[in-house]
Parts: sequence; structure tokens; C-alpha cells
Amino acid sequence: MKTLTTEFAETLASGVTTTCLCWTLVRADGHVLRATEHDRTLIVDGQAYAPGGSLDGFRFTTSASLAPGQAEARGALSHDGITEADLDAGLWDGARLRVIRADWRTPDDTVDVWSGQLTRLRRSQAGFEAELVSVKADLERPVGRIYTRRCDAVLGDARCGVDRSAFPGDACDHRFETCRDLFGNAANFRGFPHLPGTDALVVGPAATGNTGGRR
Repeated sequence: MKTLTTEFAETLASGVTTTCLCWTLVRADGHVLRATEHDRTLIVDGQAYAPGGSLDGFRFTTSASLAPGQAEARGALSHDGITEADLDAGLWDGARLRVIRADWRTPDDTVDVWSGQLTRLRRSQAGFEAELVSVKADLERPVGRIYTRRCDAVLGDARCGVDRSAFPGDACDHRFETCRDLFGNAANFRGFPHLPGTDALVVGPAATGNTGGRR
């Protein structure tokens, strides 16, 4: 994040109308759209933001917590921006968005306003509408595996290794006993069958003294 200059901080605090929003949209395929609500092209950090952009009407909500902030936007369809065909093809779904506010008199004076992702795009009579979620939503993304007694592989996939054609009509309930006794595949079991359950939390100490960790 850039450090605000004293002059730009005073400009923002004064409420003068020499600032404008600039946004950068990056699609999953790498296509980049840079636009500004200003009436002429702005060069910010060496990047050109074109006027008459396809997005306006931004409304942001943020919080100091880890809950993802929300935003809404709407815009008009344009030939060289966000086109009707691209929307229908889903090319803008999940696009990353960065919004900054710049002083058009000194475009290098900027402050970050929003960073997030387009989650829902839909066409409207005026063009399109979009819902966005902030980068804090990434904190809600599951990372790694969940430790559970049952297997989390799919019968027959690479992690499972079972040849499904050898077991026509048989289904897997993801229990260790089924994997071992029905499919003979205990070596590839992807669960944790000996993981203590909630019952271990409520069992008191053994009445006969030290048992070496056994209940």
C-alpha cells in the first residue's frame, strides 16, 4: 500500500472534487480492463486508465473484522470493455478487482479503496449488474484436508486406486471396515479410522489407575 503524501491527505480531508475512481479488472484468462470515471485518460503508476469506463455506481461496505466486505456495481455494455457476449460466456465471472482513488491533477497520488472479486454478474436493461466480495473472502476458502474417520476419496479415483469394474454394483460408504473387507484396499484408505471421537471427551479417567493411555 502506498504512503499518502501530506498534500494528498489534505486533499481527501477537504472534500474537494479533484479525485476520481479508477479500477482494474483482471479476468481468469489474463485479460485486463482499466477504466476511470474521469473524462480523460489517466496514467497512474505507468498504467493507462481509459475514460468512459463500463463500471459505475459502486457501493462498498467494509468492516474491521475478518468478515468479507461486500460491494455492488452496475455499468453499461461497451464494445471495448465488458461486452454482452463476454458476459454470456462467463468470461468475467470471478474476475479480480482493484479500485483506487486518484487525484486527476496529480494522478500519482492514489489511495486504495477496494480489492476483491466479482461473484455474480447479471444482465439488466441498462447493461449489467455485479456483486463483489472483498479479498477477505479468501480466508473462508478451505485449505488442506479435514481430519475425519471416514475416507474422503471417491471410489475408483486416483487416490482410491480401486478398479471399479472389479466390483460391479458395489458402493462405498467410506468406512475403513468397508474399504478393508469389501474392497481389500486398506492400504489406500484416505481417512483416519482410529481418530478419537467425541465419546473420548466425555469418558472419565480409568478407575484402576494408570493404564498407559488406554481407556
